[in-house]
Amino acid sequence: MTRPQLLVLSFSTIASDARVLKQVALFSDRYDLYTCGHGPAPAGVAGHFEIPAENQVWQYDRALLVLRRYTSAYWSNRAISAAAEMLPVARFDVVVANDIDSVGLALSLRPTSGVHADLHEFAPRQKLDNLKWRLFVAPFMRWMCRAFLPDAGSVTTVAQGIARQYEKEYGITAGVVTNAAPYRDLPVGSVGEPIRLVHSGACLRSRGLDIMIDAVEAAIRPVTLDLYLTPNDPAYLEELRARIESVPGVTLRDPVPYAALGQTLNRFDIGVHILPPTNFNNRWALPNKLFDYVQARLGVIVGPSPEMARVVTETGIGEVLAGFQPDSLRHAIDALTPERTQEWKEASDRAAEDLSAGVQVRVWADAVEALLA
Repeated sequence: MTRPQLLVLSFSTIASDARVLKQVALFSDRYDLYTCGHGPAPAGVAGHFEIPAENQVWQYDRALLVLRRYTSAYWSNRAISAAAEMLPVARFDVVVANDIDSVGLALSLRPTSGVHADLHEFAPRQKLDNLKWRLFVAPFMRWMCRAFLPDAGSVTTVAQGIARQYEKEYGITAGVVTNAAPYRDLPVGSVGEPIRLVHSGACLRSRGLDIMIDAVEAAIRPVTLDLYLTPNDPAYLEELRARIESVPGVTLRDPVPYAALGQTLNRFDIGVHILPPTNFNNRWALPNKLFDYVQARLGVIVGPSPEMARVVTETGIGEVLAGFQPDSLRHAIDALTPERTQEWKEASDRAAEDLSAGVQVRVWADAVEALLA
């Protein structure tokens, strides 16, 4: 019996995109799965359409954006046009389109059973703290949402707050698939002295990484803090490296491959993520690192970000700070005990299966099955 043909479309390097790889893992056993994106083919697919690395989807024609010639700006984008030239029309049963930029292209491929749009952020408010982006790119993002989303057969996004905003502004009902990590059967390590804090993720100024460093430096209680940072902003990374040299107990580490991240984090006691609400998506963030910490059986300390705070409070896996300032984290560090930290780690162990990707991705499976039906 011929299996349905499914295309996963993403303007990212799919082989290293954690969220898109979950789609690949989910669908590769069920359908004849094809992918389109940057970089080599991920494992387990029937075929791959590789978009040249020099053609990045964010490189829209500035003049066309200023003139608000949005249709021309969209289809003249080199990444979109390169993918459109490669991809066959009316061949796939379903296209899973990742992020708003890919939805228009997915619709143009005329899949026989429709398009599922997975929106990783609230696109129109990604960088509202940047004046040029707010003036010229945000209106284009809003146009894409109005032009493409009503024709998608189904939609998902990463958090309840973002889903509510899509419904409020565009009348789109979106399911939620969190950025949960795959379930890992890892041990709950014992907590000793000093208590070991860790943070993993992108090196970006908007992430407030200096908050953690300042708090550890000011704390009375001795702790260690290890930072596993990807070099997204090399200049900022060097600033942090210089800053850390004068702060005992803080260590800057090279990033590790995602496949090795769980084992690496498992050596620590508490995962920390303080994300200042510098824009809409930061405010409503429910990032993969929170779930990575749970799968690594760590306690968790987060700022008062609503979505992260909800998960931490409901599961008892850690503490929600009163604010995003270094003093809030310093107070939490000074109040730490090995016994309390051990309780958090045990709570992460109890929550690990329910918060795993295996539970979350059923929403994608149901959405695609509904389209095929």
